[in-house]
Amino acid sequence: GLWGFLCVQQCNQTREWTTVEIELIEQIADHLSIALYQAQLLEQERRGRQELARSNQELEQFAYVASHDLQAPLQTISGYAQLLERRYKDRLDAKAEKFIDYIIEGTVRMQTLIRDLLQYSRVGRQGESFKLTNCNLVLAEAIANLHSAIRQSKAIITYSNLPTVMADDRQLVQLFQNLISNAIKYRSPEALRIEINAAKHQGEKWLFSVGDNGIGIDFKHAERIFIIFQRLHLPEEYPGTGIGLAICKKIVERHGGQIWVESELGRGSRFYFTLSDRQASN
Repeated sequence: GLWGFLCVQQCNQTREWTTVEIELIEQIADHLSIALYQAQLLEQERRGRQELARSNQELEQFAYVASHDLQAPLQTISGYAQLLERRYKDRLDAKAEKFIDYIIEGTVRMQTLIRDLLQYSRVGRQGESFKLTNCNLVLAEAIANLHSAIRQSKAIITYSNLPTVMADDRQLVQLFQNLISNAIKYRSPEALRIEINAAKHQGEKWLFSVGDNGIGIDFKHAERIFIIFQRLHLPEEYPGTGIGLAICKKIVERHGGQIWVESELGRGSRFYFTLSDRQASN
């Protein structure tokens, strides 16, 4: 607030400032200095946010273009390697056949990586507008998409009645699908159980949770797993590109929420994410 007004007027003769007036001027000068410093910080923060947003947009554009353009040459490499394998199989020794297998395996892994990278770049670039979305229907679609994996893993999925929120329904399907796939991939020898719940959280937010009884995660890696390309296991142990949870994070943040995990090695994991109850706020 304003602590006082300083009035300066032209005087015909020199006047002496009282101690009270000098102290008042010093206080006003101090507050003006603080206000100017805070304004400079706010301006720097605003410019920083703009620069970060521009950098993220450029990065997404680069990721999309690079990954899209890489698909064609990779398909060519894979195609010719398979052609060599078919046409000259009887003329190649075991070592040559192994080399061709390495080429095919490498191109398949690269194509999978490019596909996931495209999905990551599309979260911000090609998202649908938000609309009233029944999360029960979203979850049912995600489960249907994973029918084969769920059946093979014999996973038991239970969930309570989920809310209706304003959201991009396509991205919510992908969010639930990635989290359930993650639970299936990192399951333990025990019968897999996946539990999904939602509850009101801090006023106009919903707190969702997807818990499992899988192998769990060391606490020190709880934040690292949401960073793109970060993996805790070798590809030979668990397949994947390290993008799935990064996509989840990006989807949740686009919806104004946060995502985190609580886990312990050998004790399973529970992923939490929040979504704004835009329906209530509207």
